[in-house]
Amino acid sequence: MKKLVLLLSIQFLVYLGFGIIIPVLPEVIVQNEWNEVHVGGLLTVYALASFFTAPFWGQLSDRFGRKQLILVGLVGFSISFLLFSLFINNLFMLYLSRIVGGLCSGALYTSVTGFISDLSTNETRNKYMGFMGMSIGLGFIFGPAIGGVLGEISLHLPFTTSAALIAILFIVGLIGLKEPERRGEANKRQIIPKGASLLFRYRVRYLFVFSFFVTFTLAGVEATFQLFQIDRINITPLQLGYLFMFSGFVDAAIQGGVIRQIKDGTETKWLLAAQIITALGLFLITLTSNLVMAGLALCVFTAGNALARTCVVSLTTKESGGKYGLAAGLSYSMDNLGRIIGPLFFTLLFNVDTTITYYIAVIIALLVISLIFIFNRSKTSLRINE
Repeated sequence: MKKLVLLLSIQFLVYLGFGIIIPVLPEVIVQNEWNEVHVGGLLTVYALASFFTAPFWGQLSDRFGRKQLILVGLVGFSISFLLFSLFINNLFMLYLSRIVGGLCSGALYTSVTGFISDLSTNETRNKYMGFMGMSIGLGFIFGPAIGGVLGEISLHLPFTTSAALIAILFIVGLIGLKEPERRGEANKRQIIPKGASLLFRYRVRYLFVFSFFVTFTLAGVEATFQLFQIDRINITPLQLGYLFMFSGFVDAAIQGGVIRQIKDGTETKWLLAAQIITALGLFLITLTSNLVMAGLALCVFTAGNALARTCVVSLTTKESGGKYGLAAGLSYSMDNLGRIIGPLFFTLLFNVDTTITYYIAVIIALLVISLIFIFNRSKTSLRINE
């Protein structure tokens, strides 16, 4: 249990660090009188770095061990925040720090997910992955709030604080973590012979695509929800902050509570329900006429999306044939691809017509259900008995 708590703390701080930058970054760009395009640029390079390297980190995690990759990721992540703080007036160094942060977030996500999978069994994995999802959700909830408070004192402070906390966590991990007993091929410490291409020969590939669309929709809503509500109800940034914070608690409650109740073998039924709830939330957004309705729609969407995200991660690890690190790396890359494409796609639609954006999103959410049926019908499974 101590190992699990430490691993969840790592995930929390990784996503806390991601959230901290959101309210501070625009102010840094404005004060330095740089082009505002760099706000998006600095966020994008982070996702790109994670996207292209997460599968590589996953293979290293399977090959060399979870603990080593976690420690490397913590050191690099701490350095990335320190660089941002020390060179906050140097645009090149800010980009470099974000690239380093993206690289190391990929290492941490894949190695921590692999570690938790090694600690769990088929019966307990849903619960453990639920805890992990809850820690990630809490990081997203408190990150922007903490970043805003510390940023009022000094623009440097959020980043130096994050660097210090992660450095302390490195010391705790160095002392407290021990390499877990491996499952599947990892027990033999063998090199994964065919890497990612092997997994895409089996039905787990449908789960990777599903994971992409889940994050694609989430990122699109995050990019356009405020614009849509300004057009509908003249929502203020403060009101929007309250709505996202409340929906964040819904996210954490779903992943920490409901996910734990999912029994092994029933995941696809829950994924089906999750997509229907997601589509309902997207449709409710189009009916927004007041702040309460906006909050309700966002919470319904968040509930469905949270359920889908954590459930698909758990099912993916079960279908990976013991290659937990590689599967986690591929899932993480698909998530990042969704975060890269989603905002661009939704914003383009929004420029055409505000309401049609969410009607198309509803259609996409419902079409994605077909992947669940295709997955169930496929017999090419790598699933192993534990």
